[in-house]
Amino acid sequence: MRHGSAAGLVLGAALAAAAGAALASGGEALVIPLEGAIGPATSAYMADAIAAAEERGAGLLVLRMDTPGGLDTAMRVIVKAINASSVPVVGFVAPSGSRAASAGTYILYACHVAAMAPGTNLGAATPIQLGGLPGGSPEKGQPPDQPGAGEASSSGGGVEEDKLVNDAAAYLRSLAQLRGRNADWAELAVRSAASLPAEEAVRLGVVDLMATDLDDLLARLNGRTVRLAGAEVTLATEGLSLVNMAPGWQVRLLSIISNPNVAYILMLIGIYGLIYEFSNPGAVLPGVVGAVALLLALYAFQLLPVNYAGVALMLLGLALMIAEAFVPSFGALGVGGVASFVLGSLILIDTEVPGFGLSIPLILTFAVLSSVLLALLIGMSLQAHRRPVVSGAEQLMRSRGLAISGFPGPGVVRLHGEVWSARSQVPIAPGQAVKVVGRDGLILLVAPPDNPEEA
Repeated sequence: MRHGSAAGLVLGAALAAAAGAALASGGEALVIPLEGAIGPATSAYMADAIAAAEERGAGLLVLRMDTPGGLDTAMRVIVKAINASSVPVVGFVAPSGSRAASAGTYILYACHVAAMAPGTNLGAATPIQLGGLPGGSPEKGQPPDQPGAGEASSSGGGVEEDKLVNDAAAYLRSLAQLRGRNADWAELAVRSAASLPAEEAVRLGVVDLMATDLDDLLARLNGRTVRLAGAEVTLATEGLSLVNMAPGWQVRLLSIISNPNVAYILMLIGIYGLIYEFSNPGAVLPGVVGAVALLLALYAFQLLPVNYAGVALMLLGLALMIAEAFVPSFGALGVGGVASFVLGSLILIDTEVPGFGLSIPLILTFAVLSSVLLALLIGMSLQAHRRPVVSGAEQLMRSRGLAISGFPGPGVVRLHGEVWSARSQVPIAPGQAVKVVGRDGLILLVAPPDNPEEA
């Protein structure tokens, strides 16, 4: 019985090893780029790539990295996806000149294998300050927002900043321990914004290996053992074909609309489209375009770290500018509205992470265009204020018409396409031009024009 149990254990171990080897020896290695700022589109792309690798039975998923960092929420989604992956994920900082800074360092540490090309670097993983305050103000129960550009936090920067840095340091240290890498340096990268070139990173055990390109990477990975889903897996990368995986249209669309500048423009298009539709009911197209653009903008903003004080200032600015258009104040409301909108725009995105700030030229362009529009509205208001009344009873005075029946005494005239009862003290022949000189109730007082040639 003991011999049977021992044989069963040996057989089970052999089957597990064989399964692990088969998992790591699929026919292809998927390669996906992680370039630029890490945001919602990046995390969606990574999730799709891991799902595709698992579905296709790929032997490897290579994450080619060159990033300055990004949003904390997106980074943590990617880390969780890597940890849950049944396909080995290799982080490769390449080509030469690339970096895995800030949030990229966390992702590289999470990968089953971390590799770098010569002339690359990683680190500077200190969380940046948010909203102009040390450590910002993350929502209760949420992880601190944005490991960002890698600004070193000053010691003794306050309780919130200490909490932010301690959380980030513990998180990166736990990833280092999970993958058997240098945990002390991981903490240094957070607390002191330390960075390392590729050679030093390999020497200190921060990353696993250095490779010149993807082919060299596959050669160096062959036979390496990684821990995958609690089991040891030996990578068999010899003969794997490299397959580049492009993002789907959904990810590309998300990448476009989650750009803060694009979301900002969509919001403006949406608001002004709806304003035009409400001002001119029945136009339809501006309202439809405005509604779609505004919904897309709201979807993008809920994915981004938005400062709601900025949103409130922008809405106040729009309300003041609209009020200027409908209740002319000769510039007071309009100028206040532009100033409020610009201030709100400047603080709208509550992060200093590279790639997630609003463009200052874009904000200034809107401010200039709005100022020009308001100047035109104020000019039109002043002209309308000086212009003589052209409607109502006052409009009839000095108007020109034609006599239908003769005068003096009571008669009938045609004026602005209407027939009016009239009275004149002087003779006027039928068909002769007349001008209105007064009113007596609904009876017009008329006389011949001063210039006989006037019609």
